[in-house]
Amino acid sequence: MDVIYLSIIIFIFLLAIIDLWVGVSNDAVNFLNSALGAKAAPFKHIIVIAAIGVFLGAAMSNGMMDIARHGIFHPQYFYFTDLLSIFFAVMITDVILLDIFNSLGMPTSTTVSLVFELLGGTVALAIFKSISMDGAVPFAEMVNTEKAFSVILGIFVSVPLAFFFGALVQWISRLIFTFNYKKHLKWSIALFGGVAATAIVYFMLIKGVKDLSFMTSDNKLWIHEHTTQIILICFLIFTAVSQLLHILKVSVFKMIVLLGTFALATAFAGNDLVNFIGVPLAGYSSYLDYMANGQGIGADNFLMGSLNGPAKTPIIFLLAAGGVMVISLLKSKKAHNVVKTSLGLSSQEDGNEMFGSSPIARTIVQNSSKFSHFISKSTPSCIKKWIGKRFDKEDAILAEGASFDLVRASV
Repeated sequence: MDVIYLSIIIFIFLLAIIDLWVGVSNDAVNFLNSALGAKAAPFKHIIVIAAIGVFLGAAMSNGMMDIARHGIFHPQYFYFTDLLSIFFAVMITDVILLDIFNSLGMPTSTTVSLVFELLGGTVALAIFKSISMDGAVPFAEMVNTEKAFSVILGIFVSVPLAFFFGALVQWISRLIFTFNYKKHLKWSIALFGGVAATAIVYFMLIKGVKDLSFMTSDNKLWIHEHTTQIILICFLIFTAVSQLLHILKVSVFKMIVLLGTFALATAFAGNDLVNFIGVPLAGYSSYLDYMANGQGIGADNFLMGSLNGPAKTPIIFLLAAGGVMVISLLKSKKAHNVVKTSLGLSSQEDGNEMFGSSPIARTIVQNSSKFSHFISKSTPSCIKKWIGKRFDKEDAILAEGASFDLVRASV
């Protein structure tokens, strides 16, 4: 039987390789959209920058792996064979689901897929176990409802937050630079570059540092105690560099977009790697625990409480995953197909779209228009006239073949 369990683990890892391939094809839109949409650099340069970010993010990822180990279920109530069946079902479902979406050119959330696949598999098995054991272990005890709810809530709350702040920052940026942004760079571009680059570095290094696998507690403490000084120094340096680039006729917007592409690719790999290899690694840890401590008990009777401990992912797995993700990013035609769909939907100009509008989308647009009309009625005519001039699209600067301009891409 031990050979069968090992075979299942190996097959799950093979599924993980496929999942990495289709997952990157799906999520490439998250970090390529801005740079490709604005034609910020040649295609090959953008892909290389993103590939480096993906590989570094994967190599430094570790902190998110606990979601697959005990974020959705309480492993101490499940036997080794129970968790193997959940992990196996999750990986098969994830590969099929993501590949279907990729084939249709539709980006979807790999995090939502993983969380609900784990939740669905756990609920199904928990119901079966609760019935077969005559309620000896209550259903609610087996499912980590509190953590699962917080993860799901975080996913759905992020949507309106992203919408609101994206719209707000975009509106302010457009008010400053207008659509003919080259006329309004003299005094504002250095400050904009300083704020944008500092914000990217802040979230990439300072906020994300707690999950990096190589960081010691002393390093984390030092960064936490000197956060304000680090931010201030970064802001001053990036502002000066932005002004220098502007003087040298180098587009600061392009530098922001490319820096953001690198940061997003790194964050994607660091955050979403659990969606592709978190489950196989949890299965691998379960197998090692069973082989070390459970053979005398039997796989059907060996409880997996060891998964409550923190994940300690071997660096070789992270590097291998990063390599697969980079190759997928460079070679996958489906990734380009998904990006093409996203750029078509987000185009600054009118054009043919792959998908029609939905009732929910129309409702959001109608309510937004009503709110805008209400604000307009309450705004003095002189202010409205000034704002109207700032949002005049007659002289919009758009690169040939671009879906939107550099201001929007940098936001």
